Amino acid sequence: MSTTAGYPVYRIENKMTMPDPDMPTPRYHNMIFIETWEDGYKSGRTYHVIGDMVTGMTYNTRIDQDPELDKMFVAKHLLGTINVSDYPDRVNEILEALPAPGKQKSFNVKTMRTEQHKSPGVFYEPGEERPPMVKCTEWTLNQAIPALVDSGVLIKLMEP
Repeated sequence: MSTTAGYPVYRIENKMTMPDPDMPTPRYHNMIFIETWEDGYKSGRTYHVIGDMVTGMTYNTRIDQDPELDKMFVAKHLLGTINVSDYPDRVNEILEALPAPGKQKSFNVKTMRTEQHKSPGVFYEPGEERPPMVKCTEWTLNQAIPALVDSGVLIKLMEP
């Protein structure tokens, strides 16, 4: 259901299906949800990256029901609105252009475990500083939301 300003945009947090033991916890799957009511009460479209750090992640979008009905639902944060004219094409164009997190871990035959790597086959030495790994949360918070704001598509709520 659109308002005079457009569709409401939320950041959704869901429990992880399989938490990564190398990432701090608690950690949630983060995604953007635009509530349009196009497929029923409080339905809309989800925008996120899916996959893992061993195979890499890919951009994904889908029509979804009310996120609060998902058994993995944790939280819903209102970000602002988008104009009806920017949905879904302009939103998808912006988000599809962002790089999805790539492969960041692989199996190390020397240690017999999956570890963060510099590039596939080149592992960090013990004690060597490692950059933070990037997953859905970082993609959503540090890339997707800022890109939508910077483009003028996401009209953020006024700060109090």
